Amino acid sequence: MSSGGLTVAPLAKNVVVYRNGDPFFPGRKFVVNQRRFLTFEAFLNEVTTSIHAPLAVRHLYTPRHGHRVAELGDLQDGCQYVAAGFEKFKKLNYLNHGRKQLRGARTGEVSRQQCLAPSTFQGSWHALGCFRCSVFRNGDLLSPPFPLPLSRSTPLLWDALLATLTEKADLRSGAVHKLCRLDGSQVTGGEELVNGDYYVAVGNEEYKKLPYFELLVPRDSMCRTLWCVDSSLWWTSAKV
Repeated sequence: MSSGGLTVAPLAKNVVVYRNGDPFFPGRKFVVNQRRFLTFEAFLNEVTTSIHAPLAVRHLYTPRHGHRVAELGDLQDGCQYVAAGFEKFKKLNYLNHGRKQLRGARTGEVSRQQCLAPSTFQGSWHALGCFRCSVFRNGDLLSPPFPLPLSRSTPLLWDALLATLTEKADLRSGAVHKLCRLDGSQVTGGEELVNGDYYVAVGNEEYKKLPYFELLVPRDSMCRTLWCVDSSLWWTSAKV
């Protein structure tokens, strides 16, 4: 302790940052203080990396009215902001658009398709019911596969599915650009997805053929998967 008394640490501000023009991005939390970020540019560089921005983040805006934030001191604790490069601020409902649905999808609820905008889509299922796939991360033999619940009764937007995979996979390489089977062949539409199957989320890089299933799926999970697939096949045949 110095003779001058106690030194008061700078107050930390907790903020959430969204990606400009991305209504499905759930936002990233940041703890901002002068000890961690000496300049506003240093904070913007951290935001660029953390939110996997396609271009360097150079501006922050308030999400409702698009007011520009000029310096670290302008950030308010507990507030939300939108990160952008040199492009114009895109006014979207960042705070509410599909947030509950996105969080629900993390806990296994089939709700993401309910907030997809109607547009041209690739592939749709016409049978009723739901099913679930499991997805590995390309080149990652440390993380277990994450579940991907889907609805057969709702048209699937392929671009929206890739956006969901991007959010859930959080690849080091950035956005998910394709979905591959374990043999490396690429899935091109929702109608090709099979209940209970395993897939690999891949970015711009090449598919890495690794023993994902053998190393990351416990034997009891394998048994449960086979049981679910057999049950779904039995239910389909029984209805016919």
